[in-house]
Amino acid sequence: MGIVEPEERLKAKVRASLGRLQGARRPETDDLFRRLAYVFPRDVNVSGYPREPRAAFNPGALLKGEKLLVFPRLVFDYYSYTSSVGLFEVDVEELLSGSLSKPVEARILLWPRELWEFKGCEDARASQLDGKVQLLYTGYGYHPLGEGLELKWVQGFAELDQGLRELKRGFFTVASESERFAPKMKDSALLRLSGGRAVLLCRPTLDSLQVCWRAEVDLEELAIPEESMEPILVHEKWETHVGWSTNALRLSSNEWLVGWHGVLRSDLSYRNGLAVVDGDGRLLAVSDYLLAPRGLVEEYGDRPLVIFGCGFARYGELLLWVGGVSDYAIGFFAVELERALEKLRWLSG
Repeated sequence: MGIVEPEERLKAKVRASLGRLQGARRPETDDLFRRLAYVFPRDVNVSGYPREPRAAFNPGALLKGEKLLVFPRLVFDYYSYTSSVGLFEVDVEELLSGSLSKPVEARILLWPRELWEFKGCEDARASQLDGKVQLLYTGYGYHPLGEGLELKWVQGFAELDQGLRELKRGFFTVASESERFAPKMKDSALLRLSGGRAVLLCRPTLDSLQVCWRAEVDLEELAIPEESMEPILVHEKWETHVGWSTNALRLSSNEWLVGWHGVLRSDLSYRNGLAVVDGDGRLLAVSDYLLAPRGLVEEYGDRPLVIFGCGFARYGELLLWVGGVSDYAIGFFAVELERALEKLRWLSG
């Protein structure tokens, strides 16, 4: 039956987990994050490409000293809405003082070059492990299906050197005993990379089942062993789905902080919270919603009522969260890390 059998096994894992994992969160919002700045499409000068972006949103982020590297999703037209991943830098002290220099000078880092990303490179998450930079992004494109092609999104992966020159590009597949297949998958984060293997937080889409998983991954083969995949954070009854939002930020030798998002059934708004996982990706603690869209600038856009945080960074005692604003702009948010950690609910074993 081709890919049906392993997909059905993963669906069964989700269904079995819902009753066990639901009830960890409450439908409450305590918006802790202060708004530092916004970057709108008009604020982004793109060099090396003769078009102006119509949208710049859902950015990954990586801290380098006092510079924050920002990896926005850029869209240059509304005809086919084909995305690329860009890069610009901001000075963190300028950001914190409310004096962010605009326009920002950007360039395109990843653009569609393969069939599996033909319709776009979207929503990057940035990490720096084992001396290299890793970008996880959504590759939206075509895959063989019988004698034709299937259009879907997959979890793309690009490895870069310290100068942000591309070393490797591909997408993850799930490896079962008899085959490998590429599920619809996005919203992933890497942690604890060693010897070419890492722990992966991921979000496969299995019919309408969209929850947060942990897994292991071989970054040489870009293969996820099916048996390593385990749901750890699921949607609550008031949500349509949940997903991971950000890169994972190391807190201690065996604790990693990561952002997640949930979509409310009542208004389809995207709201964000925090979670702590251990070095194997197992859930240790989770918060209720701590960042949500508010006011005209954040609530009204190409997709209303969205803050979609893709980038985490720790700067001194602050947690910086860089996110997409209603699918058209970029927001920079901050809170004292200790204050945010106080909102976590630690889970019993």
